[in-house]
Amino acid sequence: MSQRSLEDVLKTVKSPVDLLRNSQIGAYVYPVVPSEYGNWRDEQRAWRDSAVLFDQSHHMAELLVTGPDAEKLLSYLATNSFKGFVPNRAKQFAPTNYDGYVIGDVIMFYHGENEFNLVGRAPTVNWVQFHAETGGFKVDVRRDDRSPSNPGGKAVNRNHYRFQVQGPNAAKVLERLNGGPIPDVKFFHMDEITINGRKVRALRHGMAGAPGLEVWGPYEEREEIRQAIIDAGKDFGLVQVGARAYATNTLESGWIPSPLPAVYTGEKMKKYREWLPANSYEATSSIGGSFVSDNIEDYYLTSYEMGYGQFVKFDHDFIGREALEKMSKEKQRKKVTFVWNGDDVTKVFASQFTPGAERYKYIDLPLSNYASSSYDKVMKGGKVVGLSMFSGISYNEQSMLSLGVVDPDVNIGDQLTLVWGEEDGGTKKVTVERHKQIEIRVSVGPVPFSETVRQSGYRPEWRKF
Repeated sequence: MSQRSLEDVLKTVKSPVDLLRNSQIGAYVYPVVPSEYGNWRDEQRAWRDSAVLFDQSHHMAELLVTGPDAEKLLSYLATNSFKGFVPNRAKQFAPTNYDGYVIGDVIMFYHGENEFNLVGRAPTVNWVQFHAETGGFKVDVRRDDRSPSNPGGKAVNRNHYRFQVQGPNAAKVLERLNGGPIPDVKFFHMDEITINGRKVRALRHGMAGAPGLEVWGPYEEREEIRQAIIDAGKDFGLVQVGARAYATNTLESGWIPSPLPAVYTGEKMKKYREWLPANSYEATSSIGGSFVSDNIEDYYLTSYEMGYGQFVKFDHDFIGREALEKMSKEKQRKKVTFVWNGDDVTKVFASQFTPGAERYKYIDLPLSNYASSSYDKVMKGGKVVGLSMFSGISYNEQSMLSLGVVDPDVNIGDQLTLVWGEEDGGTKKVTVERHKQIEIRVSVGPVPFSETVRQSGYRPEWRKF
C-alpha cells in the first residue's frame, strides 16, 4: 500500500485553511535543550550586556547536498545569486514556489567543492530534497532531522553539535578559547578556531547585536566543546540560553522564523504535494491568530515582504523568477516590528484573575506563539493593513513586541490596532483555550527594533550575500 501524501490529506478536508487552523499538532517545542538554565529574563539580558551560549544542536534539520550537480540544483531553487559564492562562505537560502511565494529559509553552508549543508526548518529542506530526488540532478543527499520533541527517554544523536557565542563579550570568550585572536573574517564567512585542542569550523554570524561565531563539529564532541566554552566564558559573564529565551532573540533582530510554506495550491506544485507524506510538517503544522481567510494563498508571503528582496538576483534561472521579476516592479508590503501597548497587554493578564469575567487569549511569556505559523490581523480604520506573525516579550526593551508586515502606505510611528485571539471563542487547536478576542493598540517600529542591533549588529555591508 502506497504512503498517504499531503495531497491525499487535502482531498479529505474542506480547505487547507480548515485543516491547519484546527491542527492537533500541539505546541512547537525546542527539543532537548533545558527550558531555562537560570531564568529567561537574565538569559535575554545577557545577549545585550555580556555574552551568551546558544545551543542550536537539536531544533533544526540538516540536509547535506553533494555531487557534481549540487550547485546547479541549489542555484535552480535559489532567489539569490551564486556569483562569487565560493567554499567557506554561507548565505541565507529562501526558495519560492513557481508564483514567487516563500517556502521557507535555511542557512546554506558552502563547505567545499560540490558540498553544501542546509540548516534550518523542515519546509526548505523538504523542497530541496524533493528536487534532488526527482529533478534528474547528479547529487546525493544525507538528511538529519531535528531531534524529537519528546525523546521518550531514548538517547538523542545528531550528526553535528551546533553552538553560537554571541553578545558584546563574545570576542573575548572566543579569543580565550582559541588561545589568541580569532580569524578576522567577514559576516557569513567561515574559518577555523581551536577549542580544547580541536580544530573547529566557525561561521561569522550575529544574532544578538554584536558579531559572534557559530561553531560546529561531530556530535560526540558536543559536551566537551560546550564545557570548554562555559569555562572560557566565566570571566566574561557568559550565560547559557535555554529553550524559552532562545527564539525570542529574533524579536530584537527582526527575522520572521516561520511563514506558512506556500505549497498548498497550484497545479505545478501538485507533484510536490504528492511527494510530501501525510505526517510531514506541511500536513500537520498549524495556523493561529485572528486573521481568517478561506483562501490559503492569503497566508503566503513574498520574498519582498519577508525582507529577502535585497538579495533576489535575476542573473540566473530559478523557480519563481518570472513572478518575482513582476513583483519587483510593484509596491510591496514591508516587514516591521509592532510595539504593543502595555496597558492593553495588562488587561489580558487581568482577565485571568477576575472571577466570573470572560478571559482573553492567554499571552504566554516570553514567547507568545501558539501555532506553527501565526497570523494576527492589524487594523486601521476598520481595515486590515498588516499581519502580526511572531510575538513575545523583550526584557531588554521592556516591551511586548511582534514581527510582521504592513501595507506600503503604513509608516514607522503609525498607531494601529492588533486583534489578539481567535474568532468564535477559538479554533479546535489543542493550544487554544476558550477565550474572547481583544483589541491591542500597537505602534509601528523599525526592523531590527533593537537600536543596538541596528547600529552595531547588522551593518548594511553584512547583508550583501
